[in-house]
Amino acid sequence: MEDTIARRDMPRSIPHDGIAGASSVRPLAVIIGMPGAGKTRVGREAADRLNVDFIDTDQRIEHDVGMAVAAYFRRYGEPKFREVESDTIVELLHRFDGLLALGGGAPMTEATHTALVEYARGGGHLVYLQADPAEAMERARRGGGRPMLSGDADVRWRQLYETRNPVFDALANIHVRTHGSTPHMAARKLVDAVSQRIIHIGGSGIDPYDVRIGEHMLNALAQTMGTGVARVALVHTESVQRHSDRARALLRQAGATVVDVVIPDAEAGKTVGVADSVWRRLGDEGFTRSDAVVGVGGGAATDLAGFVAATWMRGIRYVNCPTSLLAMVDASTGGKTGVNTPQGKNFVGSFYTPKGVLADVTTLATLPNDIFIEGMGEVAKSGFIRDPAILDILERHADELRAFDGGTFLGSGLEDVVEELIERTVRVKAYHVSNDLKESGLREFLNYGHTLAHAIEALEHFSWRHGNAVAVGCVFAAELACELGYLDREAVDYHRRLLSSLGLPISWDGGTWDDVLALMHRDKKARGNTLRFVVLDGMQHPIHLDDPPIEAVQRAFDRIRHA
Repeated sequence: MEDTIARRDMPRSIPHDGIAGASSVRPLAVIIGMPGAGKTRVGREAADRLNVDFIDTDQRIEHDVGMAVAAYFRRYGEPKFREVESDTIVELLHRFDGLLALGGGAPMTEATHTALVEYARGGGHLVYLQADPAEAMERARRGGGRPMLSGDADVRWRQLYETRNPVFDALANIHVRTHGSTPHMAARKLVDAVSQRIIHIGGSGIDPYDVRIGEHMLNALAQTMGTGVARVALVHTESVQRHSDRARALLRQAGATVVDVVIPDAEAGKTVGVADSVWRRLGDEGFTRSDAVVGVGGGAATDLAGFVAATWMRGIRYVNCPTSLLAMVDASTGGKTGVNTPQGKNFVGSFYTPKGVLADVTTLATLPNDIFIEGMGEVAKSGFIRDPAILDILERHADELRAFDGGTFLGSGLEDVVEELIERTVRVKAYHVSNDLKESGLREFLNYGHTLAHAIEALEHFSWRHGNAVAVGCVFAAELACELGYLDREAVDYHRRLLSSLGLPISWDGGTWDDVLALMHRDKKARGNTLRFVVLDGMQHPIHLDDPPIEAVQRAFDRIRHA
């Protein structure tokens, strides 16, 4: 990797019997990157700062086979080396709990790639250490002993970069850029990244951005916004004045002129009329393409702020600062912006990604219990469609979550639980968004439970909170899947039991079947006159269900009215 190190120089505390034996452990972080990126040197210093062990897989292999990697390549060839490398990495991913640095080509092996995907999917920190190509090439050339760079090292490095960079970029959930950084500075960046909960959202056609989760994340607002912004429209509701005051002070401290834009609470602030009033304000204040928008508040506020940013002069930068659990796990993170119309929810909008999302969990301490609880509807949905660990956490902590009290939240054990739930839920969303920003297929799975939920919200004139409607919608979708043989009754009962244990509703008695059916036909997933639902074909296995028998749909609807 970075240097050839003899057996006597193996990292501290890393003999084979020093690796944790329990299969439940995993590395704190796994570092990938190009040759010369500094994975070993930076990783070792970061491990020292974090007080954890460090393993370089190339060095581990050299220790095991008794020869340098380059010599092994020459004697046995690359395929045999990759086989040994993959076996080593898969073992360490399940038996080592420190920092793990991989050889430059390791993620390109199918078995290793699959293992890394599973590691990241399970919440592991997969870090792409991105160095300046010129700097990395120089270090790689200086280091020598790299079999993949034989011949013209610079030409070969660039060829490898063209092949590997897209794979690494898509695979990693944390990106640490070290351009111009000393190893000491790069190690500090790495420590900051793995110490915080940071989810990177990127992919084809997406301007990449990070979602940062933790206490006092709002302090990173100016840094996230970036330079060159003269004016910032601070869009918020009166109910979050405490948090918007903090955002305003931070922006002014960074030298920006802040234009305060107060909008109505909840869905009342998410209309074409409100958007028009904000556009007029931006025009009066002389906003240009170099200016920006910051949304502070719940999901409706961040949706409106994003929509204004997307449409003003065809797009200016914006940052989301969600202050409710629902906004942190749903509205603020996916790049969807929009407003409601009398015909339905989010019928007017755009796909437009923020510069960043700052999920400052200290803001949750100001939430009343019912507003916190509704966010669990979206959290549970993400567990149903993809991450069973979310459901396990919800089951184990249902009583504590249901009894949420903002006054005792910060510094409690529940805070750690909630942060993990937010991180896992955002990772579920990031997976779908990164692979399908504009909701042409895969991303629609995030709409599990939403077809009925949006109908409920419309028929209740948006007096029903979104997360509560989603909870009922998930039960309905499970009932429909059961009607058609995709789920068994036990899975449906599990939906009901879990959601109810969290204090979420599992039935709804408003509206008529005809009203609901008409609204479901207008759902964004519908194709022409054909109904389309997301249902589960087994837990964590969502599918599209097109034009199901209308009798089955009505029977499922009847079941959520008589729960």
